[in-house]
Amino acid sequence: MLLALSALLFSLMGVGIRELSTTVNNESVVFFRNLVGVLFFLPLVFWRGVAPLKTTRLRSHLWRAFFGLAAMYCFFYAIAHLPLADAMLFTYSAPVFTPFIAYFWLKEPLTKKIAAAAAIGFCGVLLVAKPSDAIFEAIALVGLAASILAAFAFVSIREMSDSEPAFRIVFYFALFSTLLSAIPMLWAWQPLNAQQLSLLALVGVLATTSQIIMSKAYSLAPPGVIGPFAYLAIVFSALIAWWQWHEVPSLSSCIGAVLIFISSLAALWANRQPSNNKG
Repeated sequence: MLLALSALLFSLMGVGIRELSTTVNNESVVFFRNLVGVLFFLPLVFWRGVAPLKTTRLRSHLWRAFFGLAAMYCFFYAIAHLPLADAMLFTYSAPVFTPFIAYFWLKEPLTKKIAAAAAIGFCGVLLVAKPSDAIFEAIALVGLAASILAAFAFVSIREMSDSEPAFRIVFYFALFSTLLSAIPMLWAWQPLNAQQLSLLALVGVLATTSQIIMSKAYSLAPPGVIGPFAYLAIVFSALIAWWQWHEVPSLSSCIGAVLIFISSLAALWANRQPSNNKG
């Protein structure tokens, strides 16, 4: 139930971004989404004090913010210019690239089964990207970049998770992302009316709430059990986009979605095999 709610909120966030993209530039959408995240955490900081925020790994937090923020710029741009379900598919394609990045960055083992599962997922990504005579359409490359950058962000979180709790990681991401995304506002600032500001605030609240609910869901059940259900966001997005904008996913996108989902299940199965063999 929690994961379904998180997926629905994430889908509604995508709808809000799509609506905003017709009148508000991408730089403003990203900045206000991060700003709302900081404002959301301020009461927690006042309540718990600054002691839980002390860290010796600011460089790691900066890397996480860099990758996560870059992925956010690409993802929000893809939402504005791609069918909503396709944009969501690119977001949930990050696990396809994570094993390879973790192998080179963290020296984590890469088994043949995990590599094969990732290869299946990559075929799905290619089908969503819809290769053309020019290899990829430009906007599909932006979506693909969002997937790869998000994978780097996930691995950066894993790299510092041995000493940094989730609260600290999320807080510094919100803080650094707000500061970094404020820089483009020096030349990209635009006047905003009350309706636009309200929708920007709503997008930020939906994104932050979805993230918190997702974290809660993962704390209540093993990732292998609930992880695949995160793809409900794609289903919700496709239904909303069909109802709101009459968007119908192409056959290649549907096949790609199935391959990405199969890849996710296969990777989870491969990761659980050793423990099963020990039993």
